[in-house]
Amino acid sequence: MLAKSLDSFNCRRTLKVGKAEYIYYSLIEAEKNGLTGIAQLPYSMKVLLENLLRNEDGRTVTKESIEALAGWMTDKGKAGVEIAYRPARVLMQDFTGVPAVVDLAAMRDAMKNLGGDPQKINPLVPVDLVIDHSVIVDEFGTPRAFGRNVELEYERNEERYKFLKWGQQAFRNFRVVPPGTGICHQVNLEYLAQTVWTLTGEDGDIVAFPDTCVGTDSHTTMVNGLGVLGWGVGGIEAEAAMLGQPVSMLLPEVIGFRMIGSLKEGVTATDLVLTVTQMLRKKGVVGKFVEFYGPGLSNLTLADRATIGNMAPEYGATCGFFPVDSETIRYLTMSGRAENRIELVEEYSKAQGMWRDKGSTEPVFTDSIELDLSDVVPSMAGPKRPEGRIPLEGIAAGFEQAMATEYKKTSDLKARYPVEGEDYDLGHGDVVIAAITSCTNTSNPSVLMAAGLLARNANRLGLKQKPWVKTSLAPGSQVVAEYLEKSGLQKELDQIGFNLVGFGCTTCIGNSGPLPAPISKTINDKGLIGAAVLSGNRNFEGRVSPDVQANYLASPPLVVAYALAGSVTMDLTTEPLGEDRDGNPVFLKDIWPSSQEIDAFIAENVTRELFARKYADVFKGDENWQNVQAPDGQTYTWDDNSTYVQNPPYFAGMHARPDAIGTIVGARVLGLFGDKITTDHISPAGAIKAASPAGQYLMDNGVGVADFNQYGTRRGNHEVMMRGTFANIRIRNHMLGENGREGGYTFHYPSKEEVPIYDAAMQYRQEGVPLVVFAGVEYGNGSSRDWAAKGTNLLGVRAVIAQSFERIHRSNLVGMGVIPFVFEEGTSWKTLGLNGDETVTIEGLENIRPRQKMNAIITFGDGAVKTVPLVCRIDTLDELDYFKNGGILQYVLRDLAA
Repeated sequence: MLAKSLDSFNCRRTLKVGKAEYIYYSLIEAEKNGLTGIAQLPYSMKVLLENLLRNEDGRTVTKESIEALAGWMTDKGKAGVEIAYRPARVLMQDFTGVPAVVDLAAMRDAMKNLGGDPQKINPLVPVDLVIDHSVIVDEFGTPRAFGRNVELEYERNEERYKFLKWGQQAFRNFRVVPPGTGICHQVNLEYLAQTVWTLTGEDGDIVAFPDTCVGTDSHTTMVNGLGVLGWGVGGIEAEAAMLGQPVSMLLPEVIGFRMIGSLKEGVTATDLVLTVTQMLRKKGVVGKFVEFYGPGLSNLTLADRATIGNMAPEYGATCGFFPVDSETIRYLTMSGRAENRIELVEEYSKAQGMWRDKGSTEPVFTDSIELDLSDVVPSMAGPKRPEGRIPLEGIAAGFEQAMATEYKKTSDLKARYPVEGEDYDLGHGDVVIAAITSCTNTSNPSVLMAAGLLARNANRLGLKQKPWVKTSLAPGSQVVAEYLEKSGLQKELDQIGFNLVGFGCTTCIGNSGPLPAPISKTINDKGLIGAAVLSGNRNFEGRVSPDVQANYLASPPLVVAYALAGSVTMDLTTEPLGEDRDGNPVFLKDIWPSSQEIDAFIAENVTRELFARKYADVFKGDENWQNVQAPDGQTYTWDDNSTYVQNPPYFAGMHARPDAIGTIVGARVLGLFGDKITTDHISPAGAIKAASPAGQYLMDNGVGVADFNQYGTRRGNHEVMMRGTFANIRIRNHMLGENGREGGYTFHYPSKEEVPIYDAAMQYRQEGVPLVVFAGVEYGNGSSRDWAAKGTNLLGVRAVIAQSFERIHRSNLVGMGVIPFVFEEGTSWKTLGLNGDETVTIEGLENIRPRQKMNAIITFGDGAVKTVPLVCRIDTLDELDYFKNGGILQYVLRDLAA
């Protein structure tokens, strides 16, 4: 239900569409009634303005805050104005969804302990959780791969799935999309998103407004291609949004990205998005909106736009927004949306001044950047950064350079080593994983059809994939699998090993599964730098596979091409992929399909009927899901012996009123980290090593190594997750020296004993010693992993002091009661000469204010003392409330209990 707005600007109006009538809050009328100049706002800012007009309550949203947003035209987002934003809905995937439901279940218990009603802990806005992160590529390259991987998925995750099914019946406004349907972003794009949302108001009127969402995956931004304003938040922020709390945010700067021209023949949407990512990283858009405009938009399909929107976390923006236009309507129609909703989207967008066409006036932006689409060339990104785009002809040279600069290897570059029991050998740069994985590219039929057609052309000439390449195809939805099957191209992909392995996020999030044992042994015994080529959006080190260090993002047809070539040391623009049946060399250009043929296959096989059929009963699930037996009841019966789901300690000993904030005195340093430490480095992800603290915990609890599963599936158990925090195999703690061991280790002081970070943290806890972490620029880069903040909290870290933060992780730290600080410009832990034996004191926290300047008193190991200026990165008053309560969940719980 929607409360009626105070409507200070008298803009509540009626819109008739067909036979239906809708209430809406008219921006055009608001402009007439005092909000001068808002017609030229960026489209994304118009969405925020409508949100405030509709939710004006005199408390969280005031007339003054609405006027401040309208004043964006003057300050272009540089004034730091805070607003309370209420998204229409929340989207989750199961990695982040399970701990969110765990927290909600724990909050029900805590509410009961505080004497309140547990039923108050309930989503107040619609929540969709898509189970898509749990399938692993164990079986590959065979027709049985899909069935076997599904079987293993249910064996490993039955306990988690029972828990989610319990949540589905326990909480209102909470739907679960079962495993095997697709990834959350594509299900959102193809089915869940409506572009214009409707709800029934308190007076019974149907209110229409822009569809908006926040999601617990940073790639929620994919739906911005559909004109839906959405972005990733931490799981803790999402839980607060579910419980009716507004998202507190500062009005952003909006960078306009102007596009002109059109893509050349042979250039893909992947090439475009890698170019956009590199340009925007160079521009610097962290914490900002990016909005695309210009005549070039008319030459991009909706799927192209969604591909660009998806990569917003990689270029660092909060979101990458596309306005609604005729292409939006075409996609809504083709993807099976209801006719009356499609008509509403067009009429509402035009009535609100939110419709783009060729004659539309270009909005005003904070700043802008331009790209001529005809300048985009075939590209890949690697070996470890999404913004590390290299033109295709430069990949081999780029890898050779990385061998010296990144991997410090200058000898045996051309050496080949035999693989035990096989008739082939391996060398540096050999592609051991070629994965058409689900996230960025399988929203886009053009690149998938291109992959299938390239496979067909290769098959006709007799080309085969190299035997050391692990090949896989994990479509983003059942629709994708259906049109590949219908077109006959799946059979062509099967012939070179790209059999269907599952529906879900696989290689891109580290679910690539183990390499064949002889290949893994050769790589590790000989210190080989193996390569992966994947059509995903993340290639951070240590993410794809523990055996693979060089990871390249590429379009699906290039993934197929590299499976044929078998090495990134080849220049595919000049060297042959292989030989045909007659021994003639075959080059990439010989088998690359034309745009005309790709478009013909799309027109024939990607249809409205296909979408309608595949989404007709999306929440039912297959027989495996239907056979999962879940408990019932409104509170959860915790199993103390479970290694998957445990009652977290966040509310233990919690009182009705928050405790006073204590000064940080004599804190020890847990880690000195470098630049661009990602949430993949901080948050437990991927395989669990037997020798790690998490592996030891599982074995102590009777879990065999073969049944460890992975960190992502055990995110409902804080005991596993806190042991895996800062335990990434590629993280480097500079306390151990520049040539010290990689992985999650530190020195415990004053003994200077080298121990796992978890063990040191627990020893400091016993000693009553608080902890701090130091880092460089863009700390927390990457996915919206709430456990990067939760684990930091549970290890006893009181503050993180960095040169700069990525948006989501900074917010998550505050949401878990950990205070983020930044150094003044030009200062870093390196310029201060820290080595980790120091102690840190930060006073005045009891009277702290947003963005307050403070001092850290650092006492060095030799007794010297420095006073170091810091800026508190608690940015808003709402965030300050969360921090004072010990975290956002405690704040919400106390508020609801009161």
